[in-house]
Amino acid sequence: MGVRDDDHNLYALLAGGFPADREACCLDAGPRCRYSWNDVERASAMIANLLARLALPAGARVAVQVEKSPEALLLYLATLRAGYVFLPLNSAYRADEIDYFVGDAEPSVIVCSPADFAWIEPLAQRHGVPHLYTLGDDRSGTLLEAAAREPDRFATVRSRADDLAVIVYTSGTTGRSKGAMLSHGNIGSNARVLHQYWRWRAGDVLLHMLPIFHVHGLFVAIHGALLSGSTMIWRTRFDAREAVRLLPRATVFMGVPTMYVRLLDEPGFDARACRHMRLFVSGSAPLLPDTFRRFEARTGQRILERYGMSETVMITSNPYDGNRVAGTVGLPLPGIEVRVVDEQGRPCGTGVIGAIQVRGPNVFGGYWRMPEKTREEFTDDRFFRTGDMGRWDANGYLSIVGRSKDVIITGGYNVYPKEIESYLDEMDGVAESAVIGVPHRDFGEAVTAVVVPEPGARLDEAAIVAALKARIAGFKVPRQVFVANELPRNAMGKVQKNLLRERYGASPFHSM
Repeated sequence: MGVRDDDHNLYALLAGGFPADREACCLDAGPRCRYSWNDVERASAMIANLLARLALPAGARVAVQVEKSPEALLLYLATLRAGYVFLPLNSAYRADEIDYFVGDAEPSVIVCSPADFAWIEPLAQRHGVPHLYTLGDDRSGTLLEAAAREPDRFATVRSRADDLAVIVYTSGTTGRSKGAMLSHGNIGSNARVLHQYWRWRAGDVLLHMLPIFHVHGLFVAIHGALLSGSTMIWRTRFDAREAVRLLPRATVFMGVPTMYVRLLDEPGFDARACRHMRLFVSGSAPLLPDTFRRFEARTGQRILERYGMSETVMITSNPYDGNRVAGTVGLPLPGIEVRVVDEQGRPCGTGVIGAIQVRGPNVFGGYWRMPEKTREEFTDDRFFRTGDMGRWDANGYLSIVGRSKDVIITGGYNVYPKEIESYLDEMDGVAESAVIGVPHRDFGEAVTAVVVPEPGARLDEAAIVAALKARIAGFKVPRQVFVANELPRNAMGKVQKNLLRERYGASPFHSM
């Protein structure tokens, strides 16, 4: 039988993977916090009943800015069940940022941490938000108090594939955040593909230490576990020592590159700690080839790096069974078309840098209330312009070389920061680097590098420039190199180059 047009609710898809034994553990959040599969179904039903009783308009947004907790996950599932639109917000956002998101999305419900209620309440009143609840990471708050009075059975609302499920605001590292509109079909199709591609299976145990306001932690990790009926070991934040302690109980771990670097700094992290692990996934920011190699040498396992965006969920992945290549994000996932094109829209050959475009059932419908921006970002044949630059290798693996907005045009030449960063990161004593363009009177932009030394290392800026001059074209060589203790990053580990441009853009130039 085929799937009915209104049988695409994402929660219904995920619940289809729940195990027959509903008393088995779904969420293990510590000694005194354990949810069975039956608990998840009943608790999410109670919250869904609460939302339904509010008589919200069709397509109502439920904005959520809370600390990570099992109950926050239940709220997400309940919102899907009730047929409303989930709006996850970074728990680090403050008043000005929340003011923008609330004004833009116009949610009918806001759920915030109890500690933030004092400043969010007047903001919600100013924007006319009719319902405001609190939810703490210790099972406190008015949301659970209200939901406790609701029935624990709920008939999941039928949804069409193109019905809006989630609005994910982009990180805003290059400008004002935009709300990517993801449907039940977008997210569900990607969940099914990853479930098969990464070989999720009954008996898997996911160690979940990612935040859940972002695609990586909320969709990629959680949906895989739910679809396979797998237990999640749930921790509110990443702690390397705690991860080493818990890894022997797990089979799957998903993290950002910074997490893998910190694991490698732990003396107890070795092959024995990973003896039951079958899959380590890295994303949200580039994984350095050196980290990839050190990880393999320490554990005997190769990290699987993949590529995705808020607008598309996952696009490409290194293979589960085949060769995982350091410095690449692998091959297009089944059912997803990826192309790399030049400025005229023509396909680029092997090794040629171009703009990455993607088409498939995973690609979002557009930006919330930004029809002109949406039209700009899609080609006539409905490929989404990702804004990323990349190139294919001879085996069809994709490498990301940077964002199109990060391309540095110096003296009429295009310079791709990722290419220069790859050379810098290979140098002795360099832990990581970031390359930016800053205004220059003669060249328009000047290539500028910021490098972070490894512990105990001393870096010489002139020596770095000299080494690069011997390996790459002169116009690509940074005209200035700065040594910094660390690079500014957002919550998912992406380097915030806009902050680097602000910090180093006004520095006087000196010759090297």
